[in-house]
Amino acid sequence: MIPNLFADLPEHADQEALADLLKRPGVRIERIVSTGQSSPPGFWYDQAHGEWVAVLAGEARLRFEDERSARTLRAGDFVEIAAHRRHRVEWTREGEPTVWLAVHFD
Repeated sequence: MIPNLFADLPEHADQEALADLLKRPGVRIERIVSTGQSSPPGFWYDQAHGEWVAVLAGEARLRFEDERSARTLRAGDFVEIAAHRRHRVEWTREGEPTVWLAVHFD
């Protein structure tokens, strides 16, 4: 269990750091820490569940297949992602952790 959303943030890592904060039937809350990661070229997430995600710290660019341009998300920005809405992470800021709060729901 993470005692604080900003505790133990990695400065650099090969992969995103994922931590489940709460799991209940139909909902999962997760902290994601990105340190320069992005989706692989040509890869699109296509999740069977909905997701609400907020950037708590740092910066990222999120791209939806059905939109003409990517969205830059900064601390405080959030977005709901419907089930099967194809999306990808274009980039996250290198040199400073991007802390996401993700709520996955049925």
